[in-house]
Amino acid sequence: MKVLISVDMEGISGIVHSTETNPGHYDYERGRESLTAEANAAVAGVLDAEPAAVVWVADAHGTFRNILPEKLDRRAHLVRGRPRPLGMLGGLDEHTEAVVLVGYHARAGGGPAVLAHTMNDDVLDVRVAGRSLGEIGLNAAMAGHLGVPVVLLSGDDAACAELRDLVPSAVTVAVKQALGQAAAVAPHPGEARERLRRAAADAIARRALIPPLTMAGPLEVEVDLRSPATVDLAALVPGVSRAEGGRTVAFTSEDFAETYRLVLLLAQLATIKPG
Repeated sequence: MKVLISVDMEGISGIVHSTETNPGHYDYERGRESLTAEANAAVAGVLDAEPAAVVWVADAHGTFRNILPEKLDRRAHLVRGRPRPLGMLGGLDEHTEAVVLVGYHARAGGGPAVLAHTMNDDVLDVRVAGRSLGEIGLNAAMAGHLGVPVVLLSGDDAACAELRDLVPSAVTVAVKQALGQAAAVAPHPGEARERLRRAAADAIARRALIPPLTMAGPLEVEVDLRSPATVDLAALVPGVSRAEGGRTVAFTSEDFAETYRLVLLLAQLATIKPG
């Protein structure tokens, strides 16, 4: 079987501040070490349950170049760099049997939650068929579009609750308890990794009992953007129109794969500064 482990950074145990997740800051390198260690814990757990599994690890934070390749479990295949098909789910295909989300965070507006956001700080909300989805929901539904369940998520308690709300039977492991946007209480990193390894093994063993998250098209989608200039750019995309208010754009997608691609594009447009 093939398992894809998508690894974000804000939900890694012990991480509470953006300086730990952005290159060039004094404690980013320690954050990378922690990120790689939790990826390895998930790989080990998957292989504890299915020793013959083929495990792909998608670096899914920021530049998608955070995991230390030489320190990643040598039994795993690393998907690294951007842009790439399916973004945070790079490597997902019809042969994948399960997706594991490691180090994920709650959506923009969720919380209290550590470093909650959706794609970037310029995307304020994404609503699909009236339901607000962050990165957890968007990635779970994209995997579900291909019939693949998200069987496990690790992150803070708010991120865990977000997945359980979407997929009640999914396994979650809270590696920290959020106290706010930049504060949490966490166990020792070694303890967090042991919990993650056990949870990964449990999730893979129970994968047949966890359904994929499916959202049938056509789908009405609204995206709230921080900058009116981004709305101006978004309205140039065929099929995307201004919605009521100055910060919202809307479109109708044929299926969730189209939804996912357009949301990724809008998030990228939001990084372009006017002038």
